[in-house]
Amino acid sequence: MGLDIKKFKQMYYDMNLIRRFEEKVDEHSKKGNIPGFIHLSIGQEAAQTGVMHVLTESDYKFPDHRSHGVCLLAGSPKKKVMAEIFAKKTGLCEGKGGSMHIADVEVGNMGNNAIEGSITATGLGTAYASKYRGEDNVTAVFMGDGTCGRGELHESMNMAASLKVPLIYVLVNNGYAISTKAEEAHSFPENLSDRAAGYDIPAEVVDGNDIEEVYNAMNRAVERARNGQGPSMVELLTYRWQGHFSGDPASYRPKDEVQKWKEEKCPIKNLREKLEDEGVSFKELDKLEEDALKEVEDMVEFALESPEPELEDAVKYIYAEPYESMKEGK
Repeated sequence: MGLDIKKFKQMYYDMNLIRRFEEKVDEHSKKGNIPGFIHLSIGQEAAQTGVMHVLTESDYKFPDHRSHGVCLLAGSPKKKVMAEIFAKKTGLCEGKGGSMHIADVEVGNMGNNAIEGSITATGLGTAYASKYRGEDNVTAVFMGDGTCGRGELHESMNMAASLKVPLIYVLVNNGYAISTKAEEAHSFPENLSDRAAGYDIPAEVVDGNDIEEVYNAMNRAVERARNGQGPSMVELLTYRWQGHFSGDPASYRPKDEVQKWKEEKCPIKNLREKLEDEGVSFKELDKLEEDALKEVEDMVEFALESPEPELEDAVKYIYAEPYESMKEGK
C-alpha cells in the first residue's frame, strides 16, 4: 500500500458513509419523502472519496449530477446535506437546491448546474481567480463521459491551457451518458481523456474503483496545479450500479454486465480486502461500517424532523433587493 493505514481506514469509513447515505436517499425517494429526481453514484464511491481526500476545504469543487459524496466530504455539516435533499429549511440551501444543486461556498462547494458541461466553463472563473490572486487553491470540476461531447468542455480546455490556470478535470467515466453507451457516442471511447492532448493538457487514466490509484493520480494532478504547471485531466474508469436516476429500471444495460461490476469491482469490497491483508481486523472494519450507517441514520432522522420551508421564503434569494423591503412591498 502507498498510504498509511490510518488514512485508508478513514477512506473506508467515508466510502461506506457515501453508500449508506445514497441507499437511504434512494429508499426515501421511493417513499415519496424527497421531491425531484435523484441521481445516485452507488458503485462509484472510490472515485469521489479518493479525489476529496486530496482536496482541501479552500480548494474549489464543482460537483456533477452524482454529487452526494462530494458534498458529504467537502466539509459541510453532513446533516444539512441530507436535509437539503429532503428540501427542508435546515438544508444547506434552505431546501431550494435539492439533490443536484447542493452548494456551500464556505467549504469551496460551488454547486452544480443542470446544463451538462456548463461547470467546465464556470470553473475557469475560480481557477483564474486563484492564479490572479497568487493563491495555491486549485479548482476541481467533476464531469461524466457524456460531457466529452460538449462544446463547453473544449472551450474550457482551450482557455485553461492558454491561461495555464490550476484546474483539474475529474472525468468520472462510468460508461453511460443516461442510456447511451460511451462507444456509441464517441469515436475513441476507451480513453476519452485523450481529447485533452489536443490542448496540450496532460491526462491520466486509472481504475476509478481502486481508491489508491484514484488518490495517487489526483495527488499528482493537484501538485502540478499548485506548482503553477496548469490544468490536467484525471479519467476514472468506474460504473454506476443503478440507472440514470432513482427508479430508472436501466433496461438498456445487460444484467450480467451489472452483476460483474458488483461482484468483481466493488470499490468498498476491494478496499476491505486490502485492509485485511494489511492486518486490520474484521471486527474493526465491521465497526467502521456500523458507525457509518449510524451517522447516516442520524442524518435521516434530522431531515425527517426538520421543518419545511415557509411559503414567505419562496422568493428569498431570488431578487437583489433586501428581503425586508420586498415583504413591505417597496
